Amino acid sequence: MKLNLKKPLVVFDLETTGLDLVKDRIIQLSYIKVYPDGHEVRGNEMVNPEKPIPPEVEQLTGITNADVADKPTFKMLAAKLNEEFKGCDFAGFNSNHFDIPLLAEEFLRAGIDFDFAKCRLIDAQTIFHKMERRNLAAAYKFYCGRKMEEDFEAHRADQDTEATYRVLMGELDMYAPGKQEEPERVLQNDMDCLADFSRMNNNVDFAGRIVWAEQKDANGQTITGADGQPLTAEVFNFGKHKGETVAQVLRYDPGYYSWILAGDFTYNTKQVLTRIRLRESKMI
Repeated sequence: MKLNLKKPLVVFDLETTGLDLVKDRIIQLSYIKVYPDGHEVRGNEMVNPEKPIPPEVEQLTGITNADVADKPTFKMLAAKLNEEFKGCDFAGFNSNHFDIPLLAEEFLRAGIDFDFAKCRLIDAQTIFHKMERRNLAAAYKFYCGRKMEEDFEAHRADQDTEATYRVLMGELDMYAPGKQEEPERVLQNDMDCLADFSRMNNNVDFAGRIVWAEQKDANGQTITGADGQPLTAEVFNFGKHKGETVAQVLRYDPGYYSWILAGDFTYNTKQVLTRIRLRESKMI
Protein backbone atom coordinates (compact mmCIF):
# COMPACT_ATOMS: atom_id res chain seq x y z
CA MET A 1 0.00 0.00 0.00
CA LYS A 2 1.20 3.50 -0.86
CA LEU A 3 0.64 6.18 1.77
CA ASN A 4 -1.69 8.98 0.70
CA LEU A 5 0.60 11.92 1.45
CA LYS A 6 0.34 15.62 0.69
CA LYS A 7 3.75 16.32 2.25
CA PRO A 8 6.62 14.12 3.48
CA LEU A 9 6.05 11.84 6.46
CA VAL A 10 8.93 11.16 8.85
CA VAL A 11 8.55 7.75 10.53
CA PHE A 12 11.03 7.77 13.41
CA ASP A 13 12.17 6.29 16.70
CA LEU A 14 14.50 7.39 19.49
CA GLU A 15 16.71 5.60 21.97
CA THR A 16 17.43 7.74 25.02
CA THR A 17 19.26 7.82 28.35
CA GLY A 18 15.90 7.57 30.15
CA LEU A 19 12.30 8.74 30.22
CA ASP A 20 12.60 12.17 31.85
CA LEU A 21 11.75 14.90 29.31
CA VAL A 22 13.76 17.50 31.21
CA LYS A 23 16.86 15.53 32.19
CA ASP A 24 17.30 12.75 29.63
CA ARG A 25 18.86 12.93 26.16
CA ILE A 26 18.78 11.17 22.79
CA ILE A 27 21.45 8.57 22.03
CA GLN A 28 20.06 7.31 18.71
CA LEU A 29 17.63 8.83 16.22
CA SER A 30 16.49 6.81 13.23
CA TYR A 31 13.98 7.84 10.59
CA ILE A 32 12.41 6.97 7.26
CA LYS A 33 11.33 10.05 5.29
CA VAL A 34 8.53 9.04 2.93
CA TYR A 35 7.73 11.48 0.11
CA PRO A 36 4.33 11.94 -1.56
CA ASP A 37 5.64 10.26 -4.73
CA GLY A 38 6.47 7.16 -2.66
CA HIS A 39 10.25 7.30 -2.58
CA GLU A 40 11.96 6.91 0.78
CA VAL A 41 15.09 8.31 2.43
CA ARG A 42 16.51 6.67 5.56
CA GLY A 43 18.63 8.27 8.24
CA ASN A 44 20.26 6.90 11.37
CA GLU A 45 22.19 9.10 13.81
CA MET A 46 24.07 7.97 16.89
CA VAL A 47 24.19 10.90 19.31
CA ASN A 48 26.54 11.84 22.13
CA PRO A 49 24.14 12.68 24.99
CA GLU A 50 26.82 14.58 26.96
CA LYS A 51 25.93 12.50 30.01
CA PRO A 52 26.53 8.87 30.99
CA ILE A 53 24.23 6.21 29.59
CA PRO A 54 22.84 4.26 32.58
CA PRO A 55 23.86 0.56 32.74
CA GLU A 56 20.25 -0.58 32.39
CA VAL A 57 19.90 1.44 29.15
CA GLU A 58 23.16 -0.01 27.83
CA GLN A 59 21.84 -3.48 28.57
CA LEU A 60 18.44 -2.76 26.99
CA THR A 61 19.67 -1.09 23.79
CA GLY A 62 23.16 -2.48 23.37
CA ILE A 63 24.38 1.11 22.94
CA THR A 64 27.32 1.84 25.23
CA ASN A 65 29.04 5.02 26.33
CA ALA A 66 31.98 4.02 24.12
CA ASP A 67 29.64 3.77 21.11
CA VAL A 68 28.63 7.43 21.37
CA ALA A 69 31.80 8.97 22.82
CA ASP A 70 33.01 10.28 19.43
CA LYS A 71 29.58 10.94 17.95
CA PRO A 72 28.13 14.44 17.42
CA THR A 73 25.91 15.98 20.06
CA PHE A 74 22.30 16.76 19.21
CA LYS A 75 23.20 20.45 19.07
CA MET A 76 25.72 19.66 16.34
CA LEU A 77 23.06 17.74 14.37
CA ALA A 78 20.15 20.08 15.06
CA ALA A 79 20.48 22.42 12.05
CA LYS A 80 20.73 19.49 9.62
CA LEU A 81 17.75 17.71 11.20
CA ASN A 82 15.75 20.94 11.22
CA GLU A 83 16.21 21.23 7.44
CA GLU A 84 15.49 17.54 6.88
CA PHE A 85 12.28 17.61 8.95
CA LYS A 86 10.98 21.03 7.89
CA GLY A 87 7.52 20.82 6.32
CA CYS A 88 7.02 17.18 7.33
CA ASP A 89 4.45 15.25 9.31
CA PHE A 90 5.66 12.68 11.87
CA ALA A 91 4.77 9.11 12.75
CA GLY A 92 6.14 6.78 15.38
CA PHE A 93 5.25 4.20 18.00
CA ASN A 94 4.33 5.91 21.30
CA SER A 95 5.73 9.03 19.62
CA ASN A 96 3.00 11.46 20.68
CA HIS A 97 3.61 10.61 24.34
CA PHE A 98 7.41 10.49 24.43
CA ASP A 99 9.48 10.73 21.22
CA ILE A 100 7.93 13.94 19.88
CA PRO A 101 8.05 15.75 23.27
CA LEU A 102 11.69 14.74 23.81
CA LEU A 103 12.68 15.67 20.26
CA ALA A 104 11.01 19.05 20.78
CA GLU A 105 13.04 19.52 23.96
CA GLU A 106 16.29 18.65 22.20
CA PHE A 107 15.58 21.15 19.40
CA LEU A 108 14.79 23.90 21.91
CA ARG A 109 17.93 23.14 23.92
CA ALA A 110 19.85 23.54 20.67
CA GLY A 111 18.25 26.95 20.10
CA ILE A 112 15.92 25.82 17.29
CA ASP A 113 12.20 26.59 17.57
CA PHE A 114 10.83 23.63 15.61
CA ASP A 115 7.05 24.10 15.64
CA PHE A 116 5.46 20.66 15.92
CA ALA A 117 2.06 22.37 16.22
CA LYS A 118 2.17 22.78 12.44
CA CYS A 119 2.74 19.03 11.89
CA ARG A 120 0.34 16.13 11.80
CA LEU A 121 1.49 13.73 14.54
CA ILE A 122 0.51 10.13 13.87
CA ASP A 123 1.08 7.52 16.56
CA ALA A 124 0.94 3.92 15.35
CA GLN A 125 0.81 2.74 18.97
CA THR A 126 -2.32 4.78 19.68
CA ILE A 127 -3.97 3.38 16.56
CA PHE A 128 -2.93 -0.11 17.61
CA HIS A 129 -4.07 0.30 21.23
CA LYS A 130 -7.43 1.64 20.13
CA MET A 131 -7.80 -1.24 17.69
CA GLU A 132 -6.00 -4.14 19.41
CA ARG A 133 -4.32 -2.85 22.62
CA ARG A 134 -0.85 -4.49 22.58
CA ASN A 135 2.83 -3.56 22.18
CA LEU A 136 5.08 -3.18 19.10
CA ALA A 137 6.11 -6.84 18.99
CA ALA A 138 2.49 -7.97 19.11
CA ALA A 139 1.56 -5.30 16.56
CA TYR A 140 4.26 -6.56 14.21
CA LYS A 141 3.08 -10.14 14.50
CA PHE A 142 -0.57 -9.13 14.14
CA TYR A 143 -0.20 -6.80 11.15
CA CYS A 144 2.88 -8.25 9.44
CA GLY A 145 2.40 -11.95 10.15
CA ARG A 146 5.89 -12.53 11.55
CA LYS A 147 7.65 -12.38 14.90
CA MET A 148 9.79 -9.28 15.40
CA GLU A 149 12.74 -11.32 16.68
CA GLU A 150 12.77 -13.16 13.35
CA ASP A 151 13.38 -9.93 11.45
CA PHE A 152 14.97 -7.43 13.85
CA GLU A 153 17.28 -6.89 16.80
CA ALA A 154 15.37 -5.75 19.87
CA HIS A 155 15.52 -2.22 21.25
CA ARG A 156 17.47 -0.53 18.47
CA ALA A 157 15.96 2.63 17.00
CA ASP A 158 16.77 1.73 13.37
CA GLN A 159 15.21 -1.72 13.81
CA ASP A 160 12.14 -0.42 15.64
CA THR A 161 11.70 2.31 13.00
CA GLU A 162 11.55 -0.28 10.23
CA ALA A 163 9.07 -2.35 12.24
CA THR A 164 6.92 0.71 13.02
CA TYR A 165 6.79 1.66 9.34
CA ARG A 166 5.63 -1.84 8.41
CA VAL A 167 3.05 -1.85 11.23
CA LEU A 168 1.60 1.49 10.07
CA MET A 169 1.30 0.19 6.50
CA GLY A 170 -0.28 -3.01 7.82
CA GLU A 171 -2.79 -1.02 9.89
CA LEU A 172 -3.87 0.99 6.87
CA ASP A 173 -4.25 -2.17 4.83
CA MET A 174 -6.23 -4.07 7.50
CA TYR A 175 -8.58 -1.19 8.33
CA ALA A 176 -9.02 0.09 4.78
CA PRO A 177 -12.56 0.96 3.63
CA GLY A 178 -14.36 -2.15 2.48
CA LYS A 179 -12.34 -4.51 4.70
CA GLN A 180 -14.15 -3.91 8.00
CA GLU A 181 -17.84 -4.30 8.73
CA GLU A 182 -17.89 -1.89 11.69
CA PRO A 183 -17.55 1.79 10.65
CA GLU A 184 -15.54 2.59 13.79
CA ARG A 185 -12.87 0.11 12.67
CA VAL A 186 -12.24 1.85 9.34
CA LEU A 187 -9.12 3.98 8.89
CA GLN A 188 -8.78 6.40 5.99
CA ASN A 189 -5.39 6.62 4.25
CA ASP A 190 -5.25 10.32 5.07
CA MET A 191 -2.77 12.03 7.37
CA ASP A 192 -5.37 14.39 8.90
CA CYS A 193 -7.58 11.43 9.84
CA LEU A 194 -4.65 9.42 11.19
CA ALA A 195 -3.35 12.34 13.25
CA ASP A 196 -6.82 12.93 14.70
CA PHE A 197 -7.21 9.21 15.47
CA SER A 198 -3.79 9.20 17.18
CA ARG A 199 -4.73 12.02 19.53
CA MET A 200 -5.25 10.67 23.07
CA ASN A 201 -5.77 13.86 25.07
CA ASN A 202 -6.47 17.59 24.98
CA ASN A 203 -2.91 18.68 25.74
CA VAL A 204 -1.73 22.01 24.39
CA ASP A 205 1.85 21.34 25.49
CA PHE A 206 3.31 17.85 25.36
CA ALA A 207 3.62 17.54 29.15
CA GLY A 208 -0.08 18.34 29.68
CA ARG A 209 0.53 21.37 31.91
CA ILE A 210 -1.82 23.34 29.64
CA VAL A 211 -4.90 21.70 28.12
CA TRP A 212 -7.85 22.62 25.93
CA ALA A 213 -11.14 22.85 27.84
CA GLU A 214 -14.71 23.79 26.98
CA GLN A 215 -15.70 27.27 28.12
CA LYS A 216 -18.61 27.76 30.52
CA ASP A 217 -20.87 30.73 31.17
CA ALA A 218 -21.77 32.13 34.62
CA ASN A 219 -24.41 29.39 34.99
CA GLY A 220 -21.98 26.61 34.18
CA GLN A 221 -23.42 26.01 30.73
CA THR A 222 -21.10 25.22 27.81
CA ILE A 223 -20.58 28.18 25.50
CA THR A 224 -21.02 27.35 21.81
CA GLY A 225 -19.95 29.13 18.64
CA ALA A 226 -21.93 30.04 15.56
CA ASP A 227 -21.50 26.48 14.28
CA GLY A 228 -23.02 25.05 17.45
CA GLN A 229 -19.74 23.50 18.57
CA PRO A 230 -18.37 24.11 22.09
CA LEU A 231 -15.86 26.94 22.37
CA THR A 232 -12.54 25.87 23.88
CA ALA A 233 -9.62 27.75 25.38
CA GLU A 234 -6.24 26.90 26.90
CA VAL A 235 -6.42 26.34 30.66
CA PHE A 236 -3.79 25.49 33.26
CA ASN A 237 -3.89 21.84 34.31
CA PHE A 238 -1.84 22.12 37.53
CA GLY A 239 -1.09 24.35 40.48
CA LYS A 240 -3.00 27.19 42.07
CA HIS A 241 -4.54 28.27 38.75
CA LYS A 242 -5.70 24.81 37.68
CA GLY A 243 -8.87 25.08 35.58
CA GLU A 244 -8.39 28.79 34.87
CA THR A 245 -7.83 30.06 31.35
CA VAL A 246 -4.22 30.88 30.57
CA ALA A 247 -5.16 34.20 28.97
CA GLN A 248 -7.01 35.31 32.10
CA VAL A 249 -4.20 34.30 34.45
CA LEU A 250 -1.61 36.09 32.33
CA ARG A 251 -3.64 39.29 32.69
CA TYR A 252 -4.25 39.30 36.45
CA ASP A 253 -1.19 37.34 37.65
CA PRO A 254 1.66 38.14 35.21
CA GLY A 255 4.23 36.94 37.73
CA TYR A 256 2.99 33.38 37.19
CA TYR A 257 4.48 33.49 33.69
CA SER A 258 7.89 34.45 35.08
CA TRP A 259 7.64 31.76 37.75
CA ILE A 260 7.02 29.05 35.13
CA LEU A 261 9.85 30.28 32.90
CA ALA A 262 12.26 30.10 35.83
CA GLY A 263 10.93 26.76 37.06
CA ASP A 264 11.70 23.12 36.32
CA PHE A 265 9.22 22.83 33.45
CA THR A 266 9.91 21.50 29.96
CA TYR A 267 11.10 23.92 27.31
CA ASN A 268 8.02 23.01 25.30
CA THR A 269 5.68 24.10 28.13
CA LYS A 270 7.54 27.41 28.35
CA GLN A 271 7.43 27.75 24.57
CA VAL A 272 3.67 27.16 24.41
CA LEU A 273 3.02 29.58 27.28
CA THR A 274 5.17 32.24 25.61
CA ARG A 275 3.26 31.87 22.34
CA ILE A 276 -0.05 32.32 24.17
CA ARG A 277 1.34 35.37 25.97
CA LEU A 278 2.51 36.95 22.70
CA ARG A 279 -0.83 36.21 21.05
CA GLU A 280 -2.77 37.75 23.91
CA SER A 281 -0.56 40.87 24.02
CA LYS A 282 -1.40 41.54 20.36
CA MET A 283 -5.11 41.40 21.19
CA ILE A 284 -4.95 44.13 23.85
